[in-house]
Amino acid sequence: MNINKIVENVPDYKVFLTVDEMDESTLQLQRDYPEVVEVFEAGRSRENHRILCLKIGKGKKNALCFACPHPNEPIGVMTLEYLSRALAEDDEFRESTEYTWYIIKCVDPDGTKLNENWFKGPFNIYNYMKNYFRPASNKQVEWTFPIDYKKLHFNDALPETKAIMDIIEKTRPEFMYTLHNAGLCGAYWYITHEYDDIYDELRKTALKNGVALQLGEAESPACIKLSDAIYKMSGISEEYDYLERYSDIPPEKICQGGTSSSDYASRYNDCVTLMTELPYFADDRISDSSPADITRRQSIRDKIKNTVEHYRGLDRELSKVRKYIVPDNPFVLLVEQIIAGLDSSTDAQMKWSDNPEFERPAKVSEVFDNELVSKFYNSLSTSLSARACQYELDRLKKEGCEDNEASHQLQEVYEVLSKNLKNECEYLENKLNYKVVPIRDLVRIQIECGLIVASRRQKNKN
Repeated sequence: MNINKIVENVPDYKVFLTVDEMDESTLQLQRDYPEVVEVFEAGRSRENHRILCLKIGKGKKNALCFACPHPNEPIGVMTLEYLSRALAEDDEFRESTEYTWYIIKCVDPDGTKLNENWFKGPFNIYNYMKNYFRPASNKQVEWTFPIDYKKLHFNDALPETKAIMDIIEKTRPEFMYTLHNAGLCGAYWYITHEYDDIYDELRKTALKNGVALQLGEAESPACIKLSDAIYKMSGISEEYDYLERYSDIPPEKICQGGTSSSDYASRYNDCVTLMTELPYFADDRISDSSPADITRRQSIRDKIKNTVEHYRGLDRELSKVRKYIVPDNPFVLLVEQIIAGLDSSTDAQMKWSDNPEFERPAKVSEVFDNELVSKFYNSLSTSLSARACQYELDRLKKEGCEDNEASHQLQEVYEVLSKNLKNECEYLENKLNYKVVPIRDLVRIQIECGLIVASRRQKNKN
């Protein structure tokens, strides 16, 4: 397999595809290459949108790739847009992989549509945040796979999740690539198998494309580090065990969803699952391992304090309008989930940071993560709260009730939250030294990493 050739040919994408554009491109690929490409309906979304799956190649082993399991993460869409066409066009490449490829460009079309207003740019922090959407954990495709672990029992898979479950059950993939990305971070990876002989290769894919490694705090205290910027792919059990150890509240009362796709796939085969996390916005401080003038414990606790203050403020604003927010308002659910779990999450993190290892000086990357990256992600909830108010205002207008107490209070809170969001984004713009990573570079990293691991799986099974 000539991976370099495939990586070099990635087009210079300037924007992200919308859901309708993805669907049309998928169907067009079948029209262009009917002998090697098949398209079938894997399922339907909650809003009855078709979830289209490409089947390409006739390899002895199966590979499953899917993007937008979180709808604010479209880098993987472009990766699969390119991969699917490369597999269809290049007979030598397709056959050299030795896989039959199952590819879904967007597994959560409903949620993805709620992000589309930033897909065409301008690519800056404010435009991204203003148009951002992410569902609560029990509405996320990636985290609603069935699980029975200790006292946690979840069997309420979403229709979109069931589509992935069905393909996994029928194809029993040897390799699975679940395409995710973050917003502000460095490059980092999750992998199910400890292939330490390829870790340097994975890291090099990011560095040669100008993306620094994520050497700050892990995404969750429950993460298991395998090597710099590389973590063990996990399911919900690791989070459960962390909460069981550090929280006074039973974990089954905190964990709102199910387990991950990789955890589910492992039931049917010794499936190697990879996740390549990448940023839209990159600041090189995320890879600075030099010592800072603060302990790691204090840095973490400063982050906790700022996060609590942020969500207490959102809680106060939302308390003014909660009675006007309908149950099917999608924008407020994640924020309310975070607010409801704030005390238990805070207590667990405080106990976790009591460990003696946190007495050491923090790295610059860790302080950057705790101080600025956390503010970035907190601000996304400001945006979601503002969008929740706008959703209700639009609903009232359609019902002809735009001039009543509800609309006046919603408008007032919307204006406060919108102003807060602008101020928070201005703060980040002043404090960050970020660059917007070109889409082509992000696709190159994800494509190369996926092919490295897929090839590694074929050559020498664990």
